[in-house]
Amino acid sequence: MAGNNIARAGATGGVVERRSIDYIPLTERHGKAWHQGPFWLTGGFMLPSLLIGFLGPSLGLGLVWSLVAVVCGMGFGTLFMALHANQGPRLGLPQMIQSRAQFGSRGAIFPLLMAVFIYVGYNVFQMVLAGDAVAMFLSGGRVWYLVFSVVAVVIAVVGHDLLHTVQRYFSYLIIVIFAILTVAAVVRFPLSGATPVSSGFTFSAFLAQFAAAGGYQISYSIYVSDYTRYLPQDLPEGKLIGWTFLGGFTGAAWLACLGSLIASYVPGPNALTELYHIGDGIFPGFGVVAVLATLPALIGTSGVNAYGAMLSGMTIVDGIRRVNPTLRVRITGVVFVGVVGALISVTMPADYMSSFEEFIMIMVNLLVPWTAVNLVDFYLVRHGRYAIADISDPDGGVYGRWAWRGLTAYFGGFLAMIPFLSLGFYTGPMTTALGGADIAFIVGLLVSGGLYLLLSGKIRNNPRTPGGQPSGVPALHTLG
Repeated sequence: MAGNNIARAGATGGVVERRSIDYIPLTERHGKAWHQGPFWLTGGFMLPSLLIGFLGPSLGLGLVWSLVAVVCGMGFGTLFMALHANQGPRLGLPQMIQSRAQFGSRGAIFPLLMAVFIYVGYNVFQMVLAGDAVAMFLSGGRVWYLVFSVVAVVIAVVGHDLLHTVQRYFSYLIIVIFAILTVAAVVRFPLSGATPVSSGFTFSAFLAQFAAAGGYQISYSIYVSDYTRYLPQDLPEGKLIGWTFLGGFTGAAWLACLGSLIASYVPGPNALTELYHIGDGIFPGFGVVAVLATLPALIGTSGVNAYGAMLSGMTIVDGIRRVNPTLRVRITGVVFVGVVGALISVTMPADYMSSFEEFIMIMVNLLVPWTAVNLVDFYLVRHGRYAIADISDPDGGVYGRWAWRGLTAYFGGFLAMIPFLSLGFYTGPMTTALGGADIAFIVGLLVSGGLYLLLSGKIRNNPRTPGGQPSGVPALHTLG
């Protein structure tokens, strides 16, 4: 009961979380399934989501078709992301350390490294966007990157419960302001006398918008269990997955659809400038409110990124040399991640941002086979039965250091993706044949997931009894 009080105090009394990559005992579990809704709504309600919606109109896709592609793509990608939510309360572990069951304690280091790069990379983008938003009205330049980085790090240091509280209450503010902005945007463009920039349909443009939206949402898969692992183990699976899907889909799809609307009427739009004009069209001064309303999600989610990078980084080190997951180690990890992200934001020349964005897209593609293998293992191969003590063992326990099935499926899936990739320095032959649409993430999901299922027949037919459990861990839950 004392542990439970400590955990709850993290959200209400400012007590710093003490857990990190270790198992969350049932006595410390708390929270409700619906909390995932506002948490992921805020996580998806960021300027990068708005930019996703610009793609379809920029390729000549009409507004209606752009909206359909955004909604379908976001729904497809969010489904895979939401399925990871069930793993947190069942296993009581962060998301990426669970990869040891599929790849081994050493083999999991590769997807873990990709996750760290994505966390830090997203933080760089978000700090730059937050700084640009403030720079529209205040001086200070890149000093704002440092200010916002410090705020994000403080939130992440306090930990899990404060991150949930911040994201939840930010969501209420965001919904109110952007509901007003969305109505204003719908009124503004059709009544402005302008004609849409594009009004046609091509299958390649539709596919490109669908794939961009879907791939964007799948990249959130590396986060999910980090923020469900404190939930009670007996939460209904459908309820938890449903709330995660609703929040993740609503936040990202709403903003991306708004982006498609804007880009259908404004050639080469600037996200912050257009939000300012829409807001000021309501009444003078509301444009400032509209732009600054983007800051809570950017800063709060930067704290989420710093927290996730700390968990993944600790897991990497632990796979090489055992880590004692103390409070000091956790805080050191969060601060280190925050410092690295802030330094990159401050020192990176503006003309390198497009190259850096390309680098992050490569990392996202590298994680698509991971999510396929991880979900197939959990739902179709082991049916939720894992040896928690062995996952937490740097030597891998029954899962070993190198798990050939997962690694084969992972790299097989990525090799299959290569002909379908579209990057600044490379365009695959299948992408060219599809008119430029990058559907690599769909190929990666199908090939890696299918290959892992095929290779894991022996495990499915002759499941090994899980090894020992940490003190206080009940009999493992089996999915119904």
